[in-house]
Amino acid sequence: MIERPRAEDFSYFFELATRWSDCDMLGHVNNARFFTFDESARLDYFEPLVGGDRFVNGGGFILAHIECDFLEQLHHPATVRLGYRVRRIGRSSMNTEGALFDGERLVAVTRSVLVWFDYRDNKPQPLPEHARAFIRERERVAPEEAR
Repeated sequence: MIERPRAEDFSYFFELATRWSDCDMLGHVNNARFFTFDESARLDYFEPLVGGDRFVNGGGFILAHIECDFLEQLHHPATVRLGYRVRRIGRSSMNTEGALFDGERLVAVTRSVLVWFDYRDNKPQPLPEHARAFIRERERVAPEEAR
């Protein structure tokens, strides 16, 4: 049984409307779209940190892992809210959680691992202090931290 996050656990939300093209032949939003929704929220969450430059001094986040628990069907049309947060900050990686709400109904939970990555040297590097400070300031529930 997964821990079900509550809307109160999140300080950041990304809202989006489903599109007809998000549906599968059964008339519900296709499971693959939930990963796209998570990606949209992730990019928007970190936009103030990275600005228009996705690669800060040759480094930036890279997605290392993502998973989703599909709890209920989502039907089009819907306007959904995706709560997004960082639950844990490690030396060079972080664990994130997304909660997709249709109204008050929790329909899916995503979890991912992001790594601060040096794109020039093609390897992970320690998460910079300014990125840690950005996350700490942004979160309602303080992330667990390891160094």
